[in-house]
Amino acid sequence: MSGAPLGYLTSNGARADATVPLTWFLVLLSSAVCLIIAYMLWRAVRRGRAVEAGLPAVARGVGGVRLIFIGLGISSLFLLVALGWTMIALGHVAPMPRRPEITIDVTAHQWWWQADYGGAVPSERFTTANEIHVPVGAKVLVRLHGGDVIHSFWVPKLTGKTDAIPGQVNLTWLEADEPGIYRGQCSEYCGLQHAHMGFEVVAESPREFAKWRAAQLQTAPPPVTPEQAEGLALMEYRCALCHTVRGTSAGSNVGPDLTHLMSRRLIAAGTYPNNRANLAGWIEDPQGAKPGAQMPPQHLTGPQLQAVVAYLETLE
Repeated sequence: MSGAPLGYLTSNGARADATVPLTWFLVLLSSAVCLIIAYMLWRAVRRGRAVEAGLPAVARGVGGVRLIFIGLGISSLFLLVALGWTMIALGHVAPMPRRPEITIDVTAHQWWWQADYGGAVPSERFTTANEIHVPVGAKVLVRLHGGDVIHSFWVPKLTGKTDAIPGQVNLTWLEADEPGIYRGQCSEYCGLQHAHMGFEVVAESPREFAKWRAAQLQTAPPPVTPEQAEGLALMEYRCALCHTVRGTSAGSNVGPDLTHLMSRRLIAAGTYPNNRANLAGWIEDPQGAKPGAQMPPQHLTGPQLQAVVAYLETLE
């Protein structure tokens, strides 16, 4: 799978900053407990061998009860620290931002992510797929919707897991403190292609984000060459029942919005780099690339496939 690494042991945002250190603490604490238990088992095995050799199994007068109280005290102290730290972390991550700079509705489907950006008027609203752009330093409220089965929205470097459940809206939020590409992944098993249900959060400067948003509001440009015109006709005939390309007759929301397909780094929900070869392969045989994907093969001739790809490449 292509794309940025999940990086779930580092953080780059206010929400993840509150939980990643706690994760490290719990990992180290759990590791220490495992090592202590392993050491005690090792000592027990050695003592057993000593008994077999004729030595006493238990030596009296070594302060066993005292050791038990010491152990209880130490373990209780660490547990109280973990409990207190957890409550503090929850206090940072649980409250939703009262005045988020951006609100995005994210719908999880088998197996792709739909992102709807709102606006005061319809002309300011648009939909994209599998790639969520946010400005650096902005608190982003994410309203999660479940399109079919239960999924879970997870961007480890920016925010923790929140389920997307059909029939209800769950809220989460994120904030990126530096520009970058952050990998996201469905973390709730949702079917055959669950492992390939990825996405990316692209954090950029407010100016770059405004530029990206303005570009996304544009409709698709008309074809320039005869080959692109043929590709548009084929796309409207073959793909319009599932996909939207704004500015054409394709207007369904069953599959991803393709209006600015070529502005995305990856295709097939973060599975392959978005280039001509992968695009052609995906159109021709999506089941070969992702068995169980909802998109059927198109059975195009070679020239037809090239024409469709030539048109899609204009959707920047």
